[in-house]
Amino acid sequence: MAEAERIIGTPDTPDDGGEETAPGVSGAERQRTGDERRPGRGRRIAVLFAVAVFAYALDLVSKTIVVAKLEHHAPIEVIGDWLEFHAIRNPGAAFGFGGAFTIIFTVIAAAVIVVIFRLARKLYSFPWAVALGLLLGGALGNLTDRIFRSPGIFEGQVVDFIAPKGFAVFNLADSAIVCGGILIVLLSFRGLDPDGTVHKD
Repeated sequence: MAEAERIIGTPDTPDDGGEETAPGVSGAERQRTGDERRPGRGRRIAVLFAVAVFAYALDLVSKTIVVAKLEHHAPIEVIGDWLEFHAIRNPGAAFGFGGAFTIIFTVIAAAVIVVIFRLARKLYSFPWAVALGLLLGGALGNLTDRIFRSPGIFEGQVVDFIAPKGFAVFNLADSAIVCGGILIVLLSFRGLDPDGTVHKD
C-alpha cells in the first residue's frame, strides 16, 4: 500500500537536469526566450536609440540653420582660415566622394539602418550601443537629405558646411558615422562582440 501511494504521489520529473519545457516549444524559441530574459538588453537598446536621436537631432538642427543663414552667403571664419563654415550641396557620399552615385549611396544608407536594427536584437554591450547609435543617427541624418532635399526624392543633395583647411567639406552626420565606425573597429580589435562576448587570443 505504501509502495502504491509512493508511485501515485510522485510527479514525473524531467530528465534534462530539472528544466521543464512546455510541449511544442522548439530549442530556438527557448533560446529566444532566454535572450529576452537576459538582463541589460533593454538598457543597451535605450542607449542606442538615445545616442541616435541626439546625433540625428543635432545634425538636423545644424543643417536647418545653415540653409537658412549661411547658404548663398560668404563662408564664416571660425578659426582663421583653418576652419570655416561654408555651405555646399553634396550629391555624393561623405566628404564629397562619388557624386555620380547618389541613388546608390541612398540605398546603402537605408541598408545600414536595417542592419543596425537587426543587430539591436542581440545587443548587450554598452560600447556597441554607443557605436551603433552614432552610425544610426548619422545615416538617418544624411538619408533625410537624400529623400527630402532637391533635386528629388532619393536623389537629394546633402548639406555640408564644416570646411577645415585642405580637407573636404562635411557635416555632423558624417562626423557621427566616422566616430561610430572608428569605435566599432576598436571594439573589434579588443574582441568584443555586440552580444557582450569577449574573444581572447
